[in-house]
Amino acid sequence: MPRHNRRDRPPPRAASAGPLHRVETGPAGYEVDHHVRPISGTAATKTYLCPGCNHSIVPGTAHIVAWPVDDRGGDDRRHWHTGCWRGRAGRTGYRS
Repeated sequence: MPRHNRRDRPPPRAASAGPLHRVETGPAGYEVDHHVRPISGTAATKTYLCPGCNHSIVPGTAHIVAWPVDDRGGDDRRHWHTGCWRGRAGRTGYRS
């Protein structure tokens, strides 16, 4: 016999809606502002190369996608380890 005492739940958010992103200001005088989008481990399904450490971001790893605010098409999007993104001001030699 089915249960009838369950509350109606709102439908899950559409996958095409994507997660929200924010704009982060670069370190003082160092780089341009970036759109930043967190990617959950469950949404990470491909392998990417992190420009901060040049190591792979494997599927299932939560990470950050960032691209300059003046890049309207998103062609310069880069996938970063979260720690590499946070520590980028102290590093040199990464590809933006």
